[in-house]
Amino acid sequence: MATGIFPSCMKSAVVKPLLKKPSLDPNVLKHFRPVSNLPFVSKLIEKLVLDQLFRHLDHNNLWHTFQSAYRPKHSTETALLRVLNDLLTASDSGSISILTLLDLSAAFDTIDHSILLTRLDSTFGIRDLALSFFRSYLQDRTQVVTVNGIKSSPSLLTCGVPQGSVLGPILFILYTQPLSDIISHHSVSHHMFADDTELYKSDSPSEAFTLSRTIEACISDVKVWVVQ
Repeated sequence: MATGIFPSCMKSAVVKPLLKKPSLDPNVLKHFRPVSNLPFVSKLIEKLVLDQLFRHLDHNNLWHTFQSAYRPKHSTETALLRVLNDLLTASDSGSISILTLLDLSAAFDTIDHSILLTRLDSTFGIRDLALSFFRSYLQDRTQVVTVNGIKSSPSLLTCGVPQGSVLGPILFILYTQPLSDIISHHSVSHHMFADDTELYKSDSPSEAFTLSRTIEACISDVKVWVVQ
């Protein structure tokens, strides 16, 4: 940690395909879930870094209000309570609501490393030695797939956060934080839990058409951001 370098020997993951359910046909590849295993010692180092990262985000109030994943005292329960309360309150006042659920496909595997590092610097104030550590942590990672004791050739991972890692999930929610600003620009309420996002807006029944157009415009801008 003092050198800003994550050890190269801890950047190789072993991926084992496991059946999602015992009853599924093992001859169909989509029935398998790839489970990534990383060295145990690497997770100890990540845990130490995560503790410092949490303190930095807490001290500087950098957490986003509407993200409930991977944070102390936040969970699926807090996310659902907030959305349910808003929708019930709107219903009690005679308003109608439109709720749209977004789920990013393979979200953790599509993170652009250069964009993530730029965001850590410009948005979250992670610079110098700390930024060098995260750059080293993300770069030059490899993985092999093992089936019945036979390993594949190593593959270089050029994007995404390491599956099964300690730091990966928190880096993902920092990466996607701008999504909240895009949604708020349309005056649409939202709540996020990792790669799941709930968009909703309420208004009087007479404004149903305008309400739907607002949601559509919001989703369109979200799509543009995601594919960039």
